[in-house]
Amino acid sequence: MKIKAAVTHGIGEEFKIEEITIAEPKSNEVLVKIVATGVCHTDATVRDTGMTPLPAVLGHEGAGIVEKVGENVSNVEVGDHVLLSFAACGKCESCLTGHPSYCDRFMELNMGGQMDDHTHRLHFHDQALSTFFGQSSFGTYSIVNSRNLVKVDKDVDLELLGPLGCGIQTGAGAVLNVMKPQFGSSIVVYGTGAVGLSAIMAAKIAGSEHIIAVDIHDNRLELALELGATSTINSKNVNPVDKIREITKGGSHYALDTTGVPAVVVQGIQAIRPRGHFMTVAAMAEISIPFMELTGAGKIVSGVVEGDSIPQTFIPQLIAYYKKGMFPFDKLLKFYNFENINEAFEDSKKGIAIKPVIKM
Repeated sequence: MKIKAAVTHGIGEEFKIEEITIAEPKSNEVLVKIVATGVCHTDATVRDTGMTPLPAVLGHEGAGIVEKVGENVSNVEVGDHVLLSFAACGKCESCLTGHPSYCDRFMELNMGGQMDDHTHRLHFHDQALSTFFGQSSFGTYSIVNSRNLVKVDKDVDLELLGPLGCGIQTGAGAVLNVMKPQFGSSIVVYGTGAVGLSAIMAAKIAGSEHIIAVDIHDNRLELALELGATSTINSKNVNPVDKIREITKGGSHYALDTTGVPAVVVQGIQAIRPRGHFMTVAAMAEISIPFMELTGAGKIVSGVVEGDSIPQTFIPQLIAYYKKGMFPFDKLLKFYNFENINEAFEDSKKGIAIKPVIKM
């Protein structure tokens, strides 16, 4: 079947919308007509580094309508509205204990460029194209393993939902699934992009008393206040460690870093109180942390992938919060037509768009 897709032919090259071929769904696979897909920083990183074999069709925050199902698919049927999330094997210890984002085959299935049977579904002329995150949603259609799919209610606009599959569930899940802050506690979020702002909305849902947003862009800090932050700190103007200790009377109970900047991470660890929990969702260079900041103060430092979520249960919860007006993630979105995908990436890089969404 011929489809349109934004193909990444080489490292650092702009996306080119090409006519490519997509195969029929095999056993346990589903053909999805993509309605819209989010743009994530990970897409840009892979485009610019070749972490996934190129040429490839990237995109991993897709939402669409089931067009066809392969054999042995029982969780969705033709016409269902679905959201596409990350790939996992469904068989390893992490998957079977409810932690699929730590799947033994996570890197292989999401970044390796092939489906789980080690074959390809996408071709440009006679050349195989890598699949990304088991979905490659920068195309008008996608082949997805049924394990990747989240069936969603038809009364919510599909064009909104794609970003819930990765970035938004990462921030919200870090708070609601892992930190689980006690009611009345304090939390600091470093970086107010889509992930950080999602964490702020989640902290409000959890009932945190102090929700402090730290960034260097005043316009984003203003949005953080609108979405639930109780205080903001522009770290260009004040020492965030001193200010956080002042606001929280000794340091925050929790902190989440979304920046991956080593100096910010060190400040974040310093600004939590003894026995506090600091978490990061970002990859970063090596950092040096003084002994007394960890063991000496009983602090916990951890990382999290995809919010440690089970997408099939967590994403419907986020949609339910959205319907109640408690999780207004739509305020993060800016929409672009498919042919303007390169503009969307450039606007994301410049900070013009917090969460670009490509409409097919």
